[in-house]
Amino acid sequence: MNDQHVPVPEDPTIPRSSRRIIVLSAPSGAGKTTIAHRLLEDHPGWKFSVSATTRPRRPNEVDGRDYYFLTVEEFRRRIAHDDLVEWEEIYGNLYGTLKSEVARQLLADEGSRVIFDVDVKGAHAIRNAFPHEAFLIFVAPPSFDELVRRLRSRQTESDESIQRRVERAEMEMGMQNGFDTVIVNDRVDRAVEEIETLLGQ
Repeated sequence: MNDQHVPVPEDPTIPRSSRRIIVLSAPSGAGKTTIAHRLLEDHPGWKFSVSATTRPRRPNEVDGRDYYFLTVEEFRRRIAHDDLVEWEEIYGNLYGTLKSEVARQLLADEGSRVIFDVDVKGAHAIRNAFPHEAFLIFVAPPSFDELVRRLRSRQTESDESIQRRVERAEMEMGMQNGFDTVIVNDRVDRAVEEIETLLGQ
């Protein structure tokens, strides 16, 4: 990860209702992707910023819709050319946000908002890149025990993989104070409504 993830405080002079970049971050299993999808359903004019990754594509995932699936060599080339707003290696795979993707989304409709679904360090890099546009939301689980239960209930990963996610979640939970707001995802409907209220929707 580059060193652009040092927390930068929110500028109180810029109303949240005018922020166009909405950044959702959370530990794995907290439900940020579900919340992002609900916000996009509720607001058809909003856009989703598609991240780039080197991880293998899963069944039913579409390149350019779920992720831009790049080879490690291509991703490294993008890093060398400064083509990424933020990037990080997670569980042996590279993830990041392409500058071209952000520009494309912001220019597509000047009145729309763009939702980012990124890790906690990437959120601060986006704030550094777009200090007047970004609003950072940390999505927290009701409790750490509930987070572990959600991860295990997926039944899609090994015990070793779950343990790695739990250890990373502890680190991420410790970074939530660097966000503009923390939303507890006890119920998706309530969490979405709280976010919309904060954004003046």
